[in-house]
Amino acid sequence: MKKRSFTIDSLVLISSFIIVAQLLSYVISHGEFDREPSPNQPDRMMVVAGTFAPVSDVDAVTLPPWHFLMALTKGLADAQDIIFLIFLVGGVIEVLRRSGAIDAALHRAVAHLGHSPWILILGCFAMFAAGSYTIGMGEEYVPLIPIIVTMSLAMRMDAVVAMGMVWVPYGIGWGCAGINPFGVMIAQTIAGVPLTSGWEARIVMMVAFLAIGFHHLIRYAHMVQKDPSKSFVAHVDYSEGFETPGDIDLTGSRIAILVVFILGLFAFVYGASNHHWFIAELNAIFLAIGILAALISRIPAGETSRVFLEGCAKMTAPALIVGFARTIAVVLEDGQIIDTIVFSIAGLLEGMPPEVSAVGMLVVQTVTNFFIPSGSGQAFVTMPIMSPLATLTDVPQQTAVLAYQFGDGFTNMIVPTSALVMGALALGRVPYTAWVRFVGPLLIKIFALAVVFLVLSIHIGDAVGFTSTLAGTR
Repeated sequence: MKKRSFTIDSLVLISSFIIVAQLLSYVISHGEFDREPSPNQPDRMMVVAGTFAPVSDVDAVTLPPWHFLMALTKGLADAQDIIFLIFLVGGVIEVLRRSGAIDAALHRAVAHLGHSPWILILGCFAMFAAGSYTIGMGEEYVPLIPIIVTMSLAMRMDAVVAMGMVWVPYGIGWGCAGINPFGVMIAQTIAGVPLTSGWEARIVMMVAFLAIGFHHLIRYAHMVQKDPSKSFVAHVDYSEGFETPGDIDLTGSRIAILVVFILGLFAFVYGASNHHWFIAELNAIFLAIGILAALISRIPAGETSRVFLEGCAKMTAPALIVGFARTIAVVLEDGQIIDTIVFSIAGLLEGMPPEVSAVGMLVVQTVTNFFIPSGSGQAFVTMPIMSPLATLTDVPQQTAVLAYQFGDGFTNMIVPTSALVMGALALGRVPYTAWVRFVGPLLIKIFALAVVFLVLSIHIGDAVGFTSTLAGTR
């Protein structure tokens, strides 16, 4: 009998957390902080430090056993803005892919960067990191794995180098993202800081992390070129299955679509920075991009509709995960224990400098990503706790967001619960143990630098555009 492999399903895990949250409401003492409206955002209530008090017996609530089922509807409703964003962006990206613009640009770029190892690696780093930094690309990279493996083998390198050219910049791009609608913008929304704020500083951080990744990968590539027997996949057969695809034509219409796409992203960054644009405006811009892409590539209206709906359908799982994840906080809030949990964690960090608290947040986010590889899902699970905790421990909200990004993004390179990572490794015929052997030491270096950036964000965040609240104050 074939042994069954053990996997962790994100929705099952989050559903378990919802049930655990309700069970905790029966054993954890009920307590609440006073709250006050956030400056310049009166519809968002913020915790007032030093006001925690137990809930009186008269006001205490005991949740009925079936409450977690009813809370799901509330969780989905509370996360509706993000859920609709995920659906609409997913649909538009599918239209873009149907036009062939994204795939043609990626294929052509890879093909023209193969003159020497360092040019290919550097070009892939810039290209894939930019995709993750802007619109949270990841799934789009998976089909490129066989192509890049083919090029890597032709240059006397191996499939580990090919994987590194894709997934190292992918993880770093997510970890330092400035306008990724599936990650940083969700966390900034929950934390109550301006959307896209601090994107310039995040680019600087991304370049620093990419430099570390490039050095780590190019050293390994040179080692394999000098002595193929030292390859971590020297025992794997790559004699068949890696052929270059045919259609990589970057036509005039596809170039025009790419220009429209880039202009749309710049327009949103400008509007968010100068006119307080929010999710509604982001949705409008993406829809406009999709419509223009369909017109330029002359996709019939009926086909555009079908492709758009197909893209939306692919986002059903991430969208539901977001709603379910938000339900965890809903149950904790309804059970009157979320403030108690925050107060207890803050008590562990009481008296410690904010730098220690920020590093503690990074640890929590990193561990959480192994169980919830969905960036948007993780944001809704952890940020409702980390945001008030940041207030209590004198950590800027932007630093809390950055800790979430680092913990979620960097481990995206390695988490075995990620379908993207495991699928890409399968396409590249790279054993998971070989990949861990390569990327493990790199992650140690990356997290060391991440701690430095977290500490710097506490002390000089405002000076580099890390506005901590919508009022521009900490």
